[in-house]
Amino acid sequence: MHIAAMRERVTLERPVRIADGGGGASVIWEAVTALWAQVRPITGEERLRHDQLAGRLTHEVFIRYRPGVLPAMRFRQEARILAIVAVVEVERRTRLKCLCEERTL
Repeated sequence: MHIAAMRERVTLERPVRIADGGGGASVIWEAVTALWAQVRPITGEERLRHDQLAGRLTHEVFIRYRPGVLPAMRFRQEARILAIVAVVEVERRTRLKCLCEERTL
């Protein structure tokens, strides 16, 4: 894969816990940085969950190597949310392949 294949703009976000004053916390998402990426779909499936039809889409997201990308993070691409499930280093500190699951807001 050439670096020119990274044509899509995504925002890397991390979760931040905010105390709610009652002993609990809520999670908001904070933008870390905007990146160029290649987003490729892997699989799509439909299942019956709780008597409702639910879809599941998975993607590979390739970005340039950067330290600190964790499965607790996610990518936002306009209205799409791609939750990071796993991070794999490709070609030794050159690129990262993030296995993601598409979520709805």
